Amino acid sequence: MNRRDFLQTAGLAASTLLVPANANAAVPLAATRQASMLIDISRCVGCGSCVDTCMTTYGIPEPKADHGRPADENDLRFVRLRTVSQNGEDISIRQQCMHCREPACAAACLTKAMYKTPEGPVIWRASKCMGCRYCMLSCPFEVPKFEYFSANPRILKCRMCWERLTDGKTPVCVEACPQEAVMFGERDALVAEARKRIHDTPGKYVEHIYGEHEVGGTNVLYLSSVPFEKLGFRTDLGTVSYPEYCREFLYAVPFILGIFPPLLLGISRATAENAAEPTHESVEQQ
Repeated sequence: MNRRDFLQTAGLAASTLLVPANANAAVPLAATRQASMLIDISRCVGCGSCVDTCMTTYGIPEPKADHGRPADENDLRFVRLRTVSQNGEDISIRQQCMHCREPACAAACLTKAMYKTPEGPVIWRASKCMGCRYCMLSCPFEVPKFEYFSANPRILKCRMCWERLTDGKTPVCVEACPQEAVMFGERDALVAEARKRIHDTPGKYVEHIYGEHEVGGTNVLYLSSVPFEKLGFRTDLGTVSYPEYCREFLYAVPFILGIFPPLLLGISRATAENAAEPTHESVEQQ
């Protein structure tokens, strides 16, 4: 486990200590019929229609260098495109929130501002957010972004057009794609479609549906003709969700719940008493 993974897991475990174990258990793990996306990288031509439509719909500004921060750090877009060169070919890769089935960001959120909806998308709720940004630290895909220079900062990430889903509509990016590189539907049906494409066109796709099992499974799935590790995807995440690691940690060390709070209280009181008691040197100076 590298340094970032350690911090992610530690932060997630620490925040889990402060809330009930089922605080964010909105959806059971077996709910495979949730709204999902299948992104076929081999069909994407990099036109950017999905990005432009999303930005226009949600009023997301173009990323630019500002306040001493480079443009990539001010990139608040829900959907992004990046290009990777492989064997002399430029491959366009669309990226956004993976909408994990057991999201680390929701488990780490102390106030349930980051929430896994029954429909499948993971959304952020402004009225509940206290600005701790544990969601940013815990996400294995580094997705949530913070509006550092806004007077009323938000956590920004793809919501899979959740409000549209509740009205029976599809995400705007799916409607905008001219190549049908993005397919929208229930997760189990999309997994079946991905397997069918792999089976029906031997040699076209690598035999790996990214997101089917990564970190416990995600609601955004990928197909590719190039191995995912060559496209910059993280392939070291394993198949266990990050919240599951924290549950194992809590079962292993239950005494922390009894010792940690009194320890912090004792340190706080001792510090306060030391600060209140005048020293010999300060009395002489008076």
